[in-house]
Amino acid sequence: MTSLDSEGAATPPAKSVQGESGPGWTIQAGRKRPVLTPGRLLRRFVQIGFGLVLLWVGTVFWLGLLYWAVPPVSTLMLGRWLTLQPVERDYVDLEEMSPHLPLAVLTSEDGRFCEHGGVDWDMLRAVVEAADEDGPSRGASTIPMQAAKNLFLWPSRSYVRKGLELPVALYLDLIWTKRRMMENYLNIAEWGEGVFGAEAAARRYFGKPAKNLTRREAALLATALPNPLVRNPARPTRRHQVLAARLMGRMERAAPYSGCLKS
Repeated sequence: MTSLDSEGAATPPAKSVQGESGPGWTIQAGRKRPVLTPGRLLRRFVQIGFGLVLLWVGTVFWLGLLYWAVPPVSTLMLGRWLTLQPVERDYVDLEEMSPHLPLAVLTSEDGRFCEHGGVDWDMLRAVVEAADEDGPSRGASTIPMQAAKNLFLWPSRSYVRKGLELPVALYLDLIWTKRRMMENYLNIAEWGEGVFGAEAAARRYFGKPAKNLTRREAALLATALPNPLVRNPARPTRRHQVLAARLMGRMERAAPYSGCLKS
């Protein structure tokens, strides 16, 4: 719409231009970006962290159920595959292992395996009470706790990792039978650089399947687990041989408490 000035000449209408000002112009400011304050940044990190925790919990829940039916994969195995390093592992059922091996591992690693519900609270309490300013002098990990660590956590020691082991071990012990727990653990345990599981270890160190392991060979494998990258069951040191001999004596006394491993 035009208008006439005092001399009768037509004048153009006022223009509306965003972001500029002047006579006859309409000012329309643009929307400002939100300022990323320390408080906003902290909330964002909390949201991301909470989302990662939920993702991890969901992963543990569903993989725990899945590993009842399919061979489990440990984080160490996955890490080696991702970095293109070789992995030796041949999953075998507990029936295909010498009965000496699960008994040796139970006796060496978790004497009350058949009695507790994933965590040996009495042993854990004793270890905590005996700890000094340098921390506990010994561990209290059960086989379910070690399975939880191997499947869903990282190998380095920390109180955070130990705290996460507890609920995962309780969950796995709830959904798996004791026999399935031992079978899965013996198939993911590390027995040397890139060597995982009883079958691969038996063939690597003794040139035979796990089904044919002798009592002494089973004891050597079980006593290698605390330090599998150093202790070689095929060429045991004097100390390693002494530990295996002591374990064989304890295996006889522990046999009556291994009923949960029977089919």
